Amino acid sequence: MNQKMDKKRIFRAALETKVQRMFGRSIRAASKDQIYQAITQVVSDLVKEQRAYSRELMGNYDGKEVYYLSMEFLMGRALSNNLINLGIEDVVTEVCYELDLDLEELKEIEPDPGLGNGGLGRLAACFLDSLATLGYKATGCGIRYEYGLFQQKIVDGYQVEISDPWLENGSSWEIALPEETEIVKFGGFVEANEVDGRLVYEHKGYQSVRAVPYEMPILGYESDVVNSLRLWAARATKHFDMSLFGQGKYLDALEEKELAEVISKVLYPDDNHPEGKALRLKQQYFFVSASVQSIVRRFRRQHGTDFAKFPDHVVIHINDTHPALAIPELMRILLDEDGLDWDQAWNVTKQTFAYTNHTIMEEALERWPEGLFRDLLPRLWDIVYEINERFCASLWERYPGDWDRIARLSVIAHHEVKMAHLCIVGSFSVNGVARLHSQILRDEVFAEFADFYPEKFTNVTNGVTFRRFLLKANRGLAELITDRIGPGWIKHPEELANFLPYQDDKGTQEALAAIRHNNKIALAKYIADHNHIQVDPSSIFDVQIKRLHEYKRQLLNILHVLYLYNRLLEDPSFDLHPRTFIFGAKAAPGYGMAKLIIKLIHDVGERINNDPTIHGKLKVVFLENYRVSLAEAIIPASDVSEQISTAGKEASGTGNMKFMLNGALTIGTLDGANVEIAQAVGEENIFIFGLRAEETSRYYGEQNYRPYDLYLADPYLKQVLDQLVDGFVNAQKLALYQDLRHGLLHGWGGMADPYFILQDFAAYREAHEQIDAQYRQPDIWWKKAIINIGHAGYFSSDRTIEEYSQRIWKLR
Repeated sequence: MNQKMDKKRIFRAALETKVQRMFGRSIRAASKDQIYQAITQVVSDLVKEQRAYSRELMGNYDGKEVYYLSMEFLMGRALSNNLINLGIEDVVTEVCYELDLDLEELKEIEPDPGLGNGGLGRLAACFLDSLATLGYKATGCGIRYEYGLFQQKIVDGYQVEISDPWLENGSSWEIALPEETEIVKFGGFVEANEVDGRLVYEHKGYQSVRAVPYEMPILGYESDVVNSLRLWAARATKHFDMSLFGQGKYLDALEEKELAEVISKVLYPDDNHPEGKALRLKQQYFFVSASVQSIVRRFRRQHGTDFAKFPDHVVIHINDTHPALAIPELMRILLDEDGLDWDQAWNVTKQTFAYTNHTIMEEALERWPEGLFRDLLPRLWDIVYEINERFCASLWERYPGDWDRIARLSVIAHHEVKMAHLCIVGSFSVNGVARLHSQILRDEVFAEFADFYPEKFTNVTNGVTFRRFLLKANRGLAELITDRIGPGWIKHPEELANFLPYQDDKGTQEALAAIRHNNKIALAKYIADHNHIQVDPSSIFDVQIKRLHEYKRQLLNILHVLYLYNRLLEDPSFDLHPRTFIFGAKAAPGYGMAKLIIKLIHDVGERINNDPTIHGKLKVVFLENYRVSLAEAIIPASDVSEQISTAGKEASGTGNMKFMLNGALTIGTLDGANVEIAQAVGEENIFIFGLRAEETSRYYGEQNYRPYDLYLADPYLKQVLDQLVDGFVNAQKLALYQDLRHGLLHGWGGMADPYFILQDFAAYREAHEQIDAQYRQPDIWWKKAIINIGHAGYFSSDRTIEEYSQRIWKLR
C-alpha cells in the first residue's frame, strides 16, 4: 500500500510539474488537451528511462538480433499499452480521479498512428509486443508516414477519403536520431572500372535523399527488454535552392525538398498511374536501403568486417514482398562497399533473410516493370539481373531444356521483376501464416519452387497479442478469467486452457453474459452518438470488421441481411431473434467495386433502419473510419464473428483470433486460420459453412461454375439479386448496382461470381439459422463461448514468436 502511495505521489508531482513547464499554468487551469499532452510526456519519460536501462542490460549481448522489415506497423494508441506494460495504470487512474479527470476521456484524445492499414501491419505490431515481452532482441523497421492511408468519411453512403495527419501535433513516443541519418540514392547510372584486378562499380548522376530515423520504444509486459520500432523519414539533402529563392522563384526553390520528402508523406499512394508506381517503388527502396545500411553499420561497429559472422548476429525478416529490395541492397553493400566477391556476398545474404508470404492473390504478388526498376535503381538492377542469371543456370542444371519452367520461376521475365520470386531465391526460409495457406503455397502458388527448394518452405500460424486485445480492450473479461484461473495467462497464454473446466459453471456463464451485455451497452452508445442509430443491446451483435475486398465477402453478408428483411416483410410472424449487423471497413481509394459494396451496405441499412413495420428486429450499422482503437471497442461487444472469405483466399486472418479470444462465436468458411480454430474448439463450437478450398480450386480449374442456374433455382436468392436493380434498394439510382449484379450472374469478360457468393448463399443462410436457434439457449451459447476462450491460447502472438525464434530465427 505504501509503495502504491509513493508511486501516486511521484506521478502526481511529475504531472503537475510537466503541466507547469509545458504550458505555464497549474493543472487546475489546464485544458484537457494540455493535460493529455502532459500525461503522455510523463509516461514517455518513464518509457525512455526503461529504454536506457534495457540498453545497459543488453549492452554485452552478443547473440542474434532480428530486424523485422515491414511496410506497415498498425500500432494502435500507445498510452494505454504503455501504462499496462509499466504496471502503473491503476496508479495513473487514481491520480486522475483525485484531480477530477477521467483517464478514459484523456486516452480518447490520442490519434491512432497512421503507420498501417490492415492485418499485415497489425500482425507486425503484435509481433513487436511479443518479442519485447518474451525478451528477444529485435528492431522493427518501416516508414514514418506523415499521413496515414486516409480517414474515412461516409457521405450519402459513399466512402470519401480525407487526409489523416496523425503527426500534425507531433508524437510524444518517438526519439529523433538525426545523427544516424543514412543517404539513399535514386536514378543516375553505374560505371564499372577495373581496379587491382577486380571490377568496381560507381553510382553516378543520382539524386540523394536523407533518411532520418525516429525510434519508438516498444515495451514488453513485465519484461526488462525494451526494443525499438525504427521509422525512417525522408528529408532533402538541402533545404531549398537559395539562389532561386533570391530570384523570387519560391516554388522552384522548394521543389527538390518537396520531391524528396513526398517519399514518406503518405501510406500507400495510389499506384493506378506511372507516378504512383514510381513513388511506391521509391518508398520500398527508401526504407530498406536505410535499414540495411544501418544494420550493416551497426555490425561493423560491433564485430568489424568479418562478414562470415554476419548471419550469426543478424536475421532480417521480410514481411510480405514490400521489403524484398533488402536482398539486393545487402548484396550491393557487401560487394561495393566491403569488397566481398559475389559468392561470398551471396552466401551471407542467403543465410540472413527470411520471408513471410501473406497472400495468394495474384494482384498482391508484386511485379515491377523492368524499365521503371532499371531507371530508378540502376545498381540494384545489375544485381537482380545477376541473381536471376545465376538462378536460371541452376534451374537449367536441374531441369535441362525445360525453358517453360525456367521462365515461370525466373525472377525477371516478360519485362517484369517478380518480387515474391526474389524473396524465395534470396531467403533461407519461406513461410505461410496458417496451415492451409502454407499448404496452398507449397502445392499450388509456389509448387515448382517448393520442388526446387523443399527445405525452405514451412508454416508459422499467426497470433495476436492478448495484452492489447483482452487485457486492455476487455477489462471485465480479463478480470473474470484472472479470478477463475489467476493472472498467469497474461504471459503464458496456454494457461487459458484452465478456463475450460468452467464451461458448464452457471455462475461463470452468467458473469460472461453480463460482461458482454455491458460491453454491448457501451458500443450501442457509441453507435447512437456517431451513427444516430438506436440498437438494442439484447439483440445479437453480428460483426464483420476488416479491409473491404470482394474475397472477404461483405457482399454475401449484406445480401443475407436483405434476405432476412424480406422474410420479415413477407411474414410478420417470422421468428427472428433481433439482430444488429455491424460493419467496419475501408476500401482502397481506387477499388471501385469495394466502394460500391460500402454504398450497398448503407442503402440496405437506410431502408431497414427506417422501417417501423419490422419493430427493430433488424438493424444495419456501418462504423466509419475503422481503426485499431475502434476494433478494441467493437470486439468485446461482439456475439458473432463473420469470417466468411472465399475458401482458399484468406492467408490466415487475425480478427478471427481476437473475436475468439473475447468469446464471440465464429461463422466462417474453412479458410485461413479458421481451419485451425475449428480443429481446436471442435466443429460443434463454430459455425462452418460453404465450399472448401479444394472445391473452389476445382471450380477455378474446370471453369464449369454456373451461378445463373443457382439464381433461377433459389427464389430467395433471386429476390435479393433482383432487388438490387428494381428500385427496392435504391429507387433513385436504378442502374447503380447493375454491374455488380451482372458480374455475379454473368461476369465481365471473366468468370461470373469468382468469389462464389451465390454458391455459398444457401449454406450461409442455414448457418445463420443455427446461430439464431443456439443464441436462444444461453447454457449452450455461453458454454461454447467459454470453450472458444479456453482454446484461444494457441493463437497468441507469443506462441507465434516462439516458433519463429526457435525454428527460423534461432534467437536466444
